[in-house]
Amino acid sequence: MTSVELDAIDLKILRELQRDGRMTNVELAERVGISAPPCLRRVRKLEEADVIQGYHAMLNAPKLGFDLVAFCMIGLKRQSDSNLKAFAAATAGWSLVRQAWMVSGESDFLLHCVAKNLTEFQDFVIEVLTADENVDTVRTMLTIRQVKRVGLVEI
Repeated sequence: MTSVELDAIDLKILRELQRDGRMTNVELAERVGISAPPCLRRVRKLEEADVIQGYHAMLNAPKLGFDLVAFCMIGLKRQSDSNLKAFAAATAGWSLVRQAWMVSGESDFLLHCVAKNLTEFQDFVIEVLTADENVDTVRTMLTIRQVKRVGLVEI
């Protein structure tokens, strides 16, 4: 994966969109100090280069009935390429898993999970994760409170 060359205006655009991806192109152009047509061209170029991968609403999970956030550290019995790929692919079908990373160190995967309650999360851990034939260890961490929530990249 090669990095994309970005100038100061591109960085301003990314910073503003990461703060508020819902603003109009006219408002974005005003914030970054250029007119609307070149701003739109730059945004489209950033999208085509896969620098901007999408636009999402940040939802309030507890207001929607999802009160539990947890992280699971998964250790596999075998770390062959096919086993790693199979487990990574399986995460796509697990709705409780909102984000997943293959990691180095004591674990092979780190899963960010969101569930309605402790029972739903426990059922997932027991019936899905520990039941997987290649899973050796599952260590879970229940969160207490989120203390910071910002864009994924400091620009």
